[in-house]
Amino acid sequence: MRTLALAVLLGLTGLPAIACGPDTDCVLGERSYRLYVPGGDGAKGAFLYAHGYRGSAAGAMRNGALKRLADALDMAFVALDSAGPDWAIAHTPQAPGREEVLEYDYANAVLDDLGNHFEVDPSRVVATGFSAGGMMTWTLACGMSERFQGFIPLSGTFWTPVPESCPSPPSNLVHIHGTEDPTVPLEGRPIASTSQGDVFVALAMYRAHGGFAPVATDPAPGEMSCDRERSSDGLILEFCTFAGGHSFSIDRLRYGIEQVLAGE
Repeated sequence: MRTLALAVLLGLTGLPAIACGPDTDCVLGERSYRLYVPGGDGAKGAFLYAHGYRGSAAGAMRNGALKRLADALDMAFVALDSAGPDWAIAHTPQAPGREEVLEYDYANAVLDDLGNHFEVDPSRVVATGFSAGGMMTWTLACGMSERFQGFIPLSGTFWTPVPESCPSPPSNLVHIHGTEDPTVPLEGRPIASTSQGDVFVALAMYRAHGGFAPVATDPAPGEMSCDRERSSDGLILEFCTFAGGHSFSIDRLRYGIEQVLAGE
Protein backbone atom coordinates (compact mmCIF):
# COMPACT_ATOMS: atom_id res chain seq x y z
CA MET A 1 0.00 0.00 0.00
CA ARG A 2 2.85 2.38 0.82
CA THR A 3 4.43 1.86 -2.62
CA LEU A 4 1.08 2.43 -4.36
CA ALA A 5 0.43 5.58 -2.36
CA LEU A 6 3.86 6.96 -3.17
CA ALA A 7 3.39 6.07 -6.82
CA VAL A 8 0.27 8.20 -6.90
CA LEU A 9 2.02 10.96 -4.96
CA LEU A 10 4.98 11.01 -7.30
CA GLY A 11 2.91 11.10 -10.46
CA LEU A 12 3.43 7.57 -11.78
CA THR A 13 -0.11 7.37 -13.13
CA GLY A 14 0.42 8.16 -16.79
CA LEU A 15 -0.28 11.87 -16.51
CA PRO A 16 1.03 13.94 -19.45
CA ALA A 17 4.53 15.33 -19.08
CA ILE A 18 4.86 19.00 -18.18
CA ALA A 19 7.52 21.05 -19.96
CA CYS A 20 10.53 21.61 -17.75
CA GLY A 21 14.23 22.22 -18.07
CA PRO A 22 17.28 23.93 -16.56
CA ASP A 23 15.27 26.89 -15.24
CA THR A 24 11.96 25.16 -14.56
CA ASP A 25 11.17 22.32 -12.17
CA CYS A 26 10.14 18.95 -13.55
CA VAL A 27 7.34 18.34 -11.03
CA LEU A 28 6.60 14.89 -9.63
CA GLY A 29 3.86 15.31 -7.08
CA GLU A 30 5.47 16.97 -4.05
CA ARG A 31 9.01 16.46 -5.42
CA SER A 32 10.81 17.77 -8.48
CA TYR A 33 14.09 17.77 -10.40
CA ARG A 34 15.73 19.89 -13.09
CA LEU A 35 16.90 18.78 -16.51
CA TYR A 36 19.42 19.83 -19.13
CA VAL A 37 19.43 17.88 -22.40
CA PRO A 38 22.16 18.51 -25.01
CA GLY A 39 21.08 19.26 -28.54
CA GLY A 40 21.17 16.71 -31.32
CA ASP A 41 19.13 13.72 -32.37
CA GLY A 42 19.10 10.19 -31.06
CA ALA A 43 18.98 8.50 -27.69
CA LYS A 44 21.07 10.00 -24.91
CA GLY A 45 22.50 8.76 -21.67
CA ALA A 46 21.99 10.65 -18.42
CA PHE A 47 23.86 11.36 -15.23
CA LEU A 48 21.72 11.91 -12.17
CA TYR A 49 23.50 14.36 -9.86
CA ALA A 50 22.70 14.58 -6.14
CA HIS A 51 23.63 17.90 -4.51
CA GLY A 52 25.34 18.36 -1.15
CA TYR A 53 23.83 19.29 2.22
CA ARG A 54 21.52 22.32 2.00
CA GLY A 55 21.95 22.36 -1.78
CA SER A 56 19.25 22.28 -4.44
CA ALA A 57 18.61 21.17 -7.99
CA ALA A 58 18.42 24.82 -9.05
CA GLY A 59 21.81 25.49 -7.48
CA ALA A 60 23.40 22.46 -9.13
CA MET A 61 21.95 23.48 -12.48
CA ARG A 62 23.71 26.84 -12.23
CA ASN A 63 27.05 25.00 -12.51
CA GLY A 64 27.98 25.62 -16.14
CA ALA A 65 30.75 23.02 -16.00
CA LEU A 66 28.16 20.28 -15.42
CA LYS A 67 26.22 21.43 -18.48
CA ARG A 68 29.40 21.48 -20.56
CA LEU A 69 30.17 17.96 -19.36
CA ALA A 70 26.69 16.90 -20.47
CA ASP A 71 27.38 18.37 -23.92
CA ALA A 72 30.78 16.68 -24.16
CA LEU A 73 29.42 13.25 -23.20
CA ASP A 74 26.06 13.66 -25.01
CA MET A 75 24.30 12.84 -21.76
CA ALA A 76 21.41 14.62 -20.07
CA PHE A 77 22.28 16.33 -16.79
CA VAL A 78 19.57 15.48 -14.26
CA ALA A 79 19.76 17.56 -11.07
CA LEU A 80 18.01 15.77 -8.22
CA ASP A 81 16.41 17.76 -5.40
CA SER A 82 16.12 16.69 -1.78
CA ALA A 83 12.83 17.29 0.01
CA GLY A 84 14.64 19.09 2.86
CA PRO A 85 18.19 20.18 3.65
CA ASP A 86 19.44 16.59 3.39
CA TRP A 87 18.56 13.34 1.63
CA ALA A 88 16.08 10.99 3.33
CA ILE A 89 18.51 8.11 3.69
CA ALA A 90 19.35 5.92 6.68
CA HIS A 91 20.90 7.23 9.92
CA THR A 92 21.28 10.92 9.05
CA PRO A 93 21.73 13.42 11.91
CA GLN A 94 18.14 14.57 11.34
CA ALA A 95 16.86 10.99 11.76
CA PRO A 96 19.60 8.84 13.33
CA GLY A 97 17.22 5.94 14.02
CA ARG A 98 15.86 5.78 10.48
CA GLU A 99 16.76 2.55 8.72
CA GLU A 100 14.32 2.82 5.83
CA VAL A 101 15.50 4.66 2.75
CA LEU A 102 12.82 7.01 1.44
CA GLU A 103 14.60 8.12 -1.73
CA TYR A 104 14.21 4.98 -3.87
CA ASP A 105 10.65 5.96 -4.85
CA TYR A 106 11.82 9.44 -5.79
CA ALA A 107 14.76 8.19 -7.87
CA ASN A 108 12.56 5.64 -9.65
CA ALA A 109 9.99 8.35 -10.37
CA VAL A 110 12.67 10.59 -11.89
CA LEU A 111 14.00 7.77 -14.06
CA ASP A 112 10.49 6.89 -15.23
CA ASP A 113 9.77 10.53 -16.07
CA LEU A 114 12.90 11.12 -18.14
CA GLY A 115 11.44 9.22 -21.08
CA ASN A 116 8.72 11.85 -21.30
CA HIS A 117 11.33 14.49 -22.14
CA PHE A 118 13.93 12.74 -24.34
CA GLU A 119 14.85 9.33 -25.72
CA VAL A 120 16.87 7.62 -22.98
CA ASP A 121 19.67 5.14 -23.64
CA PRO A 122 19.36 2.95 -20.51
CA SER A 123 22.85 1.53 -20.99
CA ARG A 124 24.31 5.02 -20.36
CA VAL A 125 22.49 6.09 -17.20
CA VAL A 126 24.65 6.68 -14.12
CA ALA A 127 24.27 8.26 -10.68
CA THR A 128 26.69 10.61 -8.99
CA GLY A 129 26.78 13.23 -6.25
CA PHE A 130 29.12 15.23 -4.05
CA SER A 131 29.39 15.14 -0.22
CA ALA A 132 25.88 14.38 1.09
CA GLY A 133 25.10 13.67 -2.56
CA GLY A 134 27.86 11.05 -2.48
CA MET A 135 26.02 9.45 0.43
CA MET A 136 22.87 9.44 -1.68
CA THR A 137 24.86 7.86 -4.53
CA TRP A 138 26.15 5.02 -2.35
CA THR A 139 22.57 4.46 -1.16
CA LEU A 140 21.30 4.12 -4.74
CA ALA A 141 24.20 1.82 -5.62
CA CYS A 142 23.30 -0.48 -2.76
CA GLY A 143 19.54 -0.50 -3.14
CA MET A 144 18.55 0.02 -6.79
CA SER A 145 21.56 -0.78 -8.96
CA GLU A 146 19.46 -2.46 -11.66
CA ARG A 147 18.45 0.91 -13.12
CA PHE A 148 21.97 2.28 -13.60
CA GLN A 149 25.10 1.40 -15.51
CA GLY A 150 27.22 2.60 -12.61
CA PHE A 151 27.84 5.00 -9.75
CA ILE A 152 30.38 7.73 -8.99
CA PRO A 153 30.15 8.87 -5.34
CA LEU A 154 32.30 11.94 -4.67
CA SER A 155 33.54 12.65 -1.14
CA GLY A 156 30.70 10.88 0.64
CA THR A 157 29.55 7.43 1.73
CA PHE A 158 26.97 5.87 4.07
CA TRP A 159 26.12 7.11 7.52
CA THR A 160 26.92 4.53 10.19
CA PRO A 161 26.33 1.73 10.47
CA VAL A 162 27.59 0.91 6.97
CA PRO A 163 25.30 -1.84 5.58
CA GLU A 164 26.63 -5.36 5.94
CA SER A 165 25.38 -6.19 2.42
CA CYS A 166 23.31 -4.72 -0.41
CA PRO A 167 19.87 -5.93 -1.51
CA SER A 168 20.48 -5.18 -5.21
CA PRO A 169 23.14 -6.74 -7.48
CA PRO A 170 26.66 -5.30 -7.69
CA SER A 171 27.39 -2.66 -10.31
CA ASN A 172 30.24 -0.52 -11.60
CA LEU A 173 31.37 1.94 -8.94
CA VAL A 174 34.15 4.55 -8.84
CA HIS A 175 34.59 6.29 -5.48
CA ILE A 176 36.63 9.55 -5.52
CA HIS A 177 37.82 11.28 -2.33
CA GLY A 178 40.43 13.74 -1.05
CA THR A 179 43.02 12.29 1.32
CA GLU A 180 42.91 15.40 3.57
CA ASP A 181 39.14 15.92 3.57
CA PRO A 182 38.18 17.55 6.91
CA THR A 183 34.44 17.68 6.17
CA VAL A 184 33.96 14.02 5.26
CA PRO A 185 37.19 12.29 6.33
CA LEU A 186 37.90 8.93 4.74
CA GLU A 187 37.45 7.29 8.14
CA GLY A 188 34.28 9.33 8.87
CA ARG A 189 33.58 11.48 11.92
CA PRO A 190 30.83 11.88 14.54
CA ILE A 191 28.07 14.39 13.84
CA ALA A 192 25.37 14.94 16.46
CA SER A 193 24.16 11.51 17.61
CA THR A 194 25.32 9.63 14.52
CA SER A 195 28.52 9.38 12.47
CA GLN A 196 29.70 9.46 8.92
CA GLY A 197 30.71 6.04 7.69
CA ASP A 198 34.22 4.80 7.00
CA VAL A 199 34.92 4.74 3.25
CA PHE A 200 37.24 1.77 3.64
CA VAL A 201 34.50 -0.23 5.37
CA ALA A 202 32.03 0.64 2.60
CA LEU A 203 34.50 -0.40 -0.09
CA ALA A 204 35.25 -3.67 1.73
CA MET A 205 31.54 -4.43 1.93
CA TYR A 206 31.03 -3.73 -1.77
CA ARG A 207 34.15 -5.73 -2.67
CA ALA A 208 32.70 -8.77 -0.94
CA HIS A 209 29.25 -8.09 -2.40
CA GLY A 210 30.54 -8.17 -5.97
CA GLY A 211 33.49 -10.55 -5.62
CA PHE A 212 35.91 -7.87 -6.85
CA ALA A 213 39.65 -8.56 -7.04
CA PRO A 214 42.58 -6.24 -7.87
CA VAL A 215 43.62 -5.80 -11.51
CA ALA A 216 46.30 -3.71 -13.21
CA THR A 217 45.16 -0.44 -14.71
CA ASP A 218 46.65 2.55 -16.46
CA PRO A 219 47.43 5.56 -14.26
CA ALA A 220 44.51 7.93 -13.78
CA PRO A 221 44.83 11.32 -15.45
CA GLY A 222 45.65 14.43 -13.50
CA GLU A 223 46.36 14.33 -9.80
CA MET A 224 44.40 11.20 -8.88
CA SER A 225 45.74 7.83 -7.81
CA CYS A 226 43.36 4.93 -8.46
CA ASP A 227 43.19 1.29 -7.42
CA ARG A 228 40.96 -0.84 -9.63
CA GLU A 229 39.28 -4.16 -8.98
CA ARG A 230 37.18 -6.28 -11.31
CA SER A 231 34.54 -8.95 -10.79
CA SER A 232 34.19 -12.20 -12.71
CA ASP A 233 31.29 -10.51 -14.55
CA GLY A 234 33.57 -7.70 -15.75
CA LEU A 235 32.26 -5.04 -13.38
CA ILE A 236 34.71 -2.51 -11.93
CA LEU A 237 35.21 -1.20 -8.41
CA GLU A 238 37.67 1.67 -8.35
CA PHE A 239 38.92 3.81 -5.45
CA CYS A 240 40.53 7.09 -6.49
CA THR A 241 42.15 9.60 -4.16
CA PHE A 242 43.68 13.01 -4.64
CA ALA A 243 45.86 15.13 -2.36
CA GLY A 244 43.40 17.68 -1.11
CA GLY A 245 40.30 18.38 0.91
CA HIS A 246 36.56 18.53 0.37
CA SER A 247 36.54 19.73 -3.22
CA PHE A 248 34.61 19.05 -6.41
CA SER A 249 36.30 18.68 -9.80
CA ILE A 250 34.54 18.27 -13.14
CA ASP A 251 37.60 16.43 -14.50
CA ARG A 252 37.42 13.85 -11.70
CA LEU A 253 33.72 13.39 -12.30
CA ARG A 254 34.25 12.95 -16.03
CA TYR A 255 36.89 10.29 -15.38
CA GLY A 256 34.48 8.40 -13.12
CA ILE A 257 31.60 8.56 -15.59
CA GLU A 258 33.80 7.38 -18.46
CA GLN A 259 35.11 4.46 -16.40
CA VAL A 260 31.70 3.15 -15.32
CA LEU A 261 30.34 3.52 -18.84
CA ALA A 262 33.26 1.47 -20.15
CA GLY A 263 32.42 -1.34 -17.67
CA GLU A 264 30.44 -4.38 -18.69
